[in-house]
Amino acid sequence: MADTLRAIFFDIDDTLYSTSEFAANARRNAIENMRAHGFRMATEDALRELGEIVVEFSSNYEHHFDKLLRRVPAHYYEGIHPTILVAAAVVGYHETKFRELRPHEDAVDVLRKLKDETDLKLGVITSGLALKQSEKLVRLGVVDLFEGFFISDEIGISKPNQKLYLRACKDFGVRPSEAMYVGDRPRMDVDPCNRIGMITVLNKRTARAYEPGETTPDFEIHNFFDLLDILKDRFGIDAGD
Repeated sequence: MADTLRAIFFDIDDTLYSTSEFAANARRNAIENMRAHGFRMATEDALRELGEIVVEFSSNYEHHFDKLLRRVPAHYYEGIHPTILVAAAVVGYHETKFRELRPHEDAVDVLRKLKDETDLKLGVITSGLALKQSEKLVRLGVVDLFEGFFISDEIGISKPNQKLYLRACKDFGVRPSEAMYVGDRPRMDVDPCNRIGMITVLNKRTARAYEPGETTPDFEIHNFFDLLDILKDRFGIDAGD
């Protein structure tokens, strides 16, 4: 483990905010808005079908609701223009963003302390579409807390390819052994970083179950104040109370 820590990189989803909780609410509101515009499929049945689509085509797929209408019996929306239903779903989803997309309060408090009271360089490493991930950062109100953003879609390298993390370290001018990564997925956020010598922190706040990793994180946290304790006790970095 490094004697000197110079940079910390953070994941976005289920790290800076509860992606799982938000996505569940947003999808439900999308389906309910479709139903308000005449879609006749039961909410829970539609959500199960939508969940399958997300798994099959990924959360970054841009036509979940179009695909939903293609794969369910047409009698659920007979007599209703399909594009209206898709638009209703999109509106329902995005209205949930306006109301509910918020960062963990302790995440913002701790990031602010790290930025204002330490010499650590702070960055984001995330997989996903560039505009989608950037929109999350803007909505969360955390853009000013970071010095650099490394989004797989922009760089052309995605998790768990170790080159993504090496690129971030190189651009920050630090060795992997001088950098820490905080994320919630063992195979995506811990294993590749361990293999290049980064310090790894597994965020266990979210109850979402992931396939176990092949390696063990250096540390585990349940909130961002745990991270402050690790920095003080193990690296001698005091960001204040």
